[in-house]
Amino acid sequence: MICKAGFVYSEDFNSYRFRDDHPFNQLRVTMTKELLEVEQALQAEHFLKPRKATDEELKLIHSSKYIDAVKRASNGLLTEDEGMEYGIGTEDTPIFKGMHDASALLVGSTLTAIDAVLEGKYEHALNLGGGLHHGFERKASGFCIYNDGAVGIEYIRQKYNYRVLYVDTDAHHGDGVQWSFYDDPNVCTFSIHETGRYLFPGTGNVSERGLKEGYGYSFNLPIDAFTEDESFLELYESAFRDIVEFFKPDVIVTQNGADAHYYDPLTHLCSTMEIYERIPALAHELSHRYCEGRWIALGGGGYDIWRVVPRAWAQIWKVMTTNKPFAGSIPKSWKEKWQGKSPVELPDTWQDPSGIYKPIPRKDEITEKNRKVLEKSMQFIHNQKKYNNFT
Repeated sequence: MICKAGFVYSEDFNSYRFRDDHPFNQLRVTMTKELLEVEQALQAEHFLKPRKATDEELKLIHSSKYIDAVKRASNGLLTEDEGMEYGIGTEDTPIFKGMHDASALLVGSTLTAIDAVLEGKYEHALNLGGGLHHGFERKASGFCIYNDGAVGIEYIRQKYNYRVLYVDTDAHHGDGVQWSFYDDPNVCTFSIHETGRYLFPGTGNVSERGLKEGYGYSFNLPIDAFTEDESFLELYESAFRDIVEFFKPDVIVTQNGADAHYYDPLTHLCSTMEIYERIPALAHELSHRYCEGRWIALGGGGYDIWRVVPRAWAQIWKVMTTNKPFAGSIPKSWKEKWQGKSPVELPDTWQDPSGIYKPIPRKDEITEKNRKVLEKSMQFIHNQKKYNNFT
């Protein structure tokens, strides 16, 4: 299967930069793009030039006062106390010059991807600059100033009136998107993430099911620390298939954080590159089965920008366009270019070798705990099926 897809990219994505030693580094987007180009998987005709989101578009999710605060912070005009009120100037989201324009570009890049697909120009679109899922109506959080995923979903609802399934495989719970649509029955959110017992933002429990008309349209799989590939994929595939059949979306939006990998410095999961082949493959399959191919994929977390993120994100594009992942050796020219900048040895192959971590002694216990999480999370759907069969 060869699909027509658009790749949203701008060198200006790198202007979203808090400070040199901050873990959020958009250099990973450039590295991924160049890896794809060296593999001759990305050509000039694939590129989509992003635009900056307007204030009116940002207001689909964010308050006017918050947008104004971000603008003032961009120019050094926000006081420290005001910054704390809006989550700006914290350790996670320090102020940097031009932060409004840089953030609005990331939102606009997601809107560019959405229009490219929903206007019928492409079947799929990939925006690795987006996926900032922690931003709230009036507060920055978790490296995220504006929430491009939430703005994008509301944009879809208002402009196209499509039912949206949002799937978040970042190791951190997709809290900002979930809460934005917690009472909306036309937006279904599904997040598989490391349990909040150990990890920011501490939310994403199975019991978070939605409110009012939106009850039953929020799904969370908080998996245990040290979860490995097999258990992650067992839960992801089973839940995704059940949820998409239950909700029957018009379009799928995925957030593809690459921080569930064992090498990631900010999380405690033990996945390998295997999950980053299967995650987009299932999204691709189900988008064609249920949504006539309408699939918008975003970036997200991922803090080992050298060994993990470029490989993981390149696989999204490869699967999106050809329905099969890269295999074999990483191009030598790409590795030679970036090795001098990397503090770690860059990988030689697309897949991880066996034994990158020691055996997990609690593997069976973790697997069983995760299965119970899956059963509890999917109970609502199973009850609905029984009810529908009975009536």
